Amino acid sequence: MISAWWAGLSLAMKVLWGITLTASLIFVIQTIATFIGADADTDFDIPDGDLDTGITESMDPGMNLLTFRNFVNFFLGFGWSAILLKDSIQSKGVLLLVAILIGVALVAMVMYLFKLLNGMQQSGNINIYRSAAGCQGTVYLTIPGERKGEGKVQISINGAIREYNALTDGDEIKTGTPIKVLEAVNDSTLLVEELTSLII
Repeated sequence: MISAWWAGLSLAMKVLWGITLTASLIFVIQTIATFIGADADTDFDIPDGDLDTGITESMDPGMNLLTFRNFVNFFLGFGWSAILLKDSIQSKGVLLLVAILIGVALVAMVMYLFKLLNGMQQSGNINIYRSAAGCQGTVYLTIPGERKGEGKVQISINGAIREYNALTDGDEIKTGTPIKVLEAVNDSTLLVEELTSLII
């Protein structure tokens, strides 16, 4: 039955179904990873350091559009809306536009929810000025060198994974690099250095 259904699809629909099912599977994996304390974006964030640097200098890293998670969310919304609405909207141009808008809306909604949850997490009882110094973690979004912009790090404080903006006095620190916190600059920003630079 499934093979007959698949064989009857056009090439465009096969591609659409492939993208949608892949995005759905990755979304489920990301959601599970997030709730067990691992963030899928840490492993799959855009690897181009120059691209990250340009963005972090001009906008809040927490609102960075170019992350693997956001690409997945876009194709999730785009794919399912195109599949479910293809019989209701006859014009392919209108269908494409509606699917794109729904994909963008889903990305915006998920970004807002994560930013809200992150703010709630950081507003807990932890005194960042006393607790953060000396903690270790990893870079979530590339940190520009010489305090030219902010990146983002995830560190473990009192057994909980928390996310903060980050600066460094040294060279650029790329996504996924281990770091050590030197001090808290303010309630939401840490001064860090690359952990591997301490190893002789």
